[in-house]
Amino acid sequence: MKLIIGNKAYSSWSLRGWLACKQSGLAFEEVVVPLYDAAWDRRREGAEFAPSSGKVPILWDGEAVVWDSLAIVDYLADKTARERFWPTDEAARAMARSMAAEMHSSFTALRRKHPMNIRQVFDARRPDDDVVADLARIMELWAQARARWGGGGAFLFGDFGAADIMYAPVVTRILTYQLPIARFAAGYLDAMIRHPFMQDWIAGAQEEDWVIEQFEQPA
Repeated sequence: MKLIIGNKAYSSWSLRGWLACKQSGLAFEEVVVPLYDAAWDRRREGAEFAPSSGKVPILWDGEAVVWDSLAIVDYLADKTARERFWPTDEAARAMARSMAAEMHSSFTALRRKHPMNIRQVFDARRPDDDVVADLARIMELWAQARARWGGGGAFLFGDFGAADIMYAPVVTRILTYQLPIARFAAGYLDAMIRHPFMQDWIAGAQEEDWVIEQFEQPA
């Protein structure tokens, strides 16, 4: 398999696709391409990017090609074992799928106003009201998952899985911008950042030379 991703410092969707590949336990080649550099427009018109219209991440597995992080999660769950990604309990799995889908389609204010930048920690500022609303909903979801299904481990549904993968960039944004969170969530953030996969990704981001100035300013 070959996974094409963008800058580890900035690309939130790439983080999700990469975590999914790591969680699968399968060997894969990692290809990092710098976003928005001088060759970006030409590069994204190449054959490898054509199925996704130039978006990353994109996963090639022989003749099979998968783009979009949630699709990559499900493809790899089908290819390996679904319990690697989703809870075995039917009710827990239903909630995990709903949370992943909501993350996929929602929280636009948080994502737009606080872009991912793993290499920075900015001074805390009060976020805009729409961001506060996004954070409140995320805290609500995390609290429900942890209270109902998280007792067996440190993650949303006990063991690290697809829901954690989908919310991983939220964790980094909270830390980068020192965003307000519920008290219970501090332990979850700590568990996520300390996860070996996250540590590997963060180390890779620190080693990158690329800088995108628009993402280097506080919100």
